[in-house]
Amino acid sequence: MRAQRVWVVNGAASVEQLQTRLDDLNKRLAQLETQHPESWKVEELRSSALSLSREIDDIRCAEATAALSELLRK
Repeated sequence: MRAQRVWVVNGAASVEQLQTRLDDLNKRLAQLETQHPESWKVEELRSSALSLSREIDDIRCAEATAALSELLRK
């Protein structure tokens, strides 16, 4: 049997809400990099931004997969 990726979608958060959070994180990251480029906080924010962008990608992929599955059923 072939393995398939399973997407876990957080139903409480919409892509728009997550994108807004990611935009805010990126703004804070840019400010912090300018003020304190050696700060441990920069790495923490980068990690959070990457995690959030992956979550957005997972949701979009799950939505696209669901839409494609629906089309293929017809």
